[in-house]
Amino acid sequence: MTDPRDFVAHEAALLDERRFDDWLALFTEDGHYWVPLQGAAQADPFSHNSIAYEDRLLLALRIERLKNPRAHSQHPASHCQHVLQRSRVERDDDGSGEVLLHTPFIYVESRGEQQHLLAGSYRHLLARTASGWAIRQKRVD
Repeated sequence: MTDPRDFVAHEAALLDERRFDDWLALFTEDGHYWVPLQGAAQADPFSHNSIAYEDRLLLALRIERLKNPRAHSQHPASHCQHVLQRSRVERDDDGSGEVLLHTPFIYVESRGEQQHLLAGSYRHLLARTASGWAIRQKRVD
């Protein structure tokens, strides 16, 4: 996948298909998943609390809990669907090998009779690697 926008669509599809291990493999070793508490107004994860700021280890633990048959929060299992607008390149720095993408989205999650609809935007900081793109940071506003 040479176009980073295709990579972002692929990442969302992995989550929709509950392929969490494959999703985690998209992150760099120093990658982070960040959901700021203050949304787009929050400049960094260190000066204010966040809903989530997780490295690969914490993401792996979260995935193991989701896959555990005793995870009561997943009875019945959640099903989700990401609807993405086309990603916009905010920064493409060939010198660093990184690209920053902004992707507005609608997210629908259903579990049993309940359904939740969320709208927001992703900011993916992607790094070019020998095997293709990898997520250095995914921010969800």
